[in-house]
Amino acid sequence: MDDNRFDWSAVFSLGALHICALIGLSILITEWVLDIPVWKELLICLILVYVRMFGITAGYHRYFSHVSYKTSRWFQFLLALLGSTAAQWGPLKWAALHRHHHRHSDQENDLHSVRHAGFWEAHILWIMRAKNAYISYEKIRDFARYGELRVLDKFYFIPPTLLAIGCYMIGGMNTLFIGFFLSTVLLYHITYSINSLMHLVGVQVYTTPTNDDSRNSFLLALIAMGEGWHNNHHSYPSSERQGFRWWQVDMTHYLLVLFSWCGLVWDLRRPPKEHSAH
Repeated sequence: MDDNRFDWSAVFSLGALHICALIGLSILITEWVLDIPVWKELLICLILVYVRMFGITAGYHRYFSHVSYKTSRWFQFLLALLGSTAAQWGPLKWAALHRHHHRHSDQENDLHSVRHAGFWEAHILWIMRAKNAYISYEKIRDFARYGELRVLDKFYFIPPTLLAIGCYMIGGMNTLFIGFFLSTVLLYHITYSINSLMHLVGVQVYTTPTNDDSRNSFLLALIAMGEGWHNNHHSYPSSERQGFRWWQVDMTHYLLVLFSWCGLVWDLRRPPKEHSAH
């Protein structure tokens, strides 16, 4: 069996989502040309991009993948639920695959390496490979012990489906295609760009444990709520803060600090002093 064969269900799902997003974009452009107000749909689209992005950056990535801070079981579930609305798999699978990536970053066993497989494989094609369709809970035993997370991981498609239905109920087909589908695909490619662009363009400050090609980008850090400080992150993955310097904007970190003041999260891990001295 070809280990790199396509999982055609994933190909179909991603293709359908992109077609729906293009429909949403065409509706947005058409209504703008016809001078029909579209600010409500556009606002919903942007809100859903960044609220769900926080579920990915703070939840799936910094918490479930790297355990860079602590929280309660109920807030842990809320982070997982929010991240799952982004339609990027469940929290256990996402985190397990990401841990594998860090363990083998830009090495032959990396699931999405620009160095070894090229830009498009690192950006999106790896998601459609059959070998990545299933993941063993052995790779994420610390969180797999929670039954509610296993259920959410198994039925990961339910939260985004309910969100799509909610968008339709709020504003009909236009809000469904612009608010849900367009925002989902925009969020996809912002997330994917960290895997691809951030190993091609930007600045390398630190040597990482695997000597990978990770880089920093101020622009992508602004767009991706701090995830663009990718070389920082790969040099010290367990740090909750990825913008190590005061001028390295990291919106996910700022929100987590705010949550720590409210007692929702605590023990936010910091990089060593030498990592913030450059």
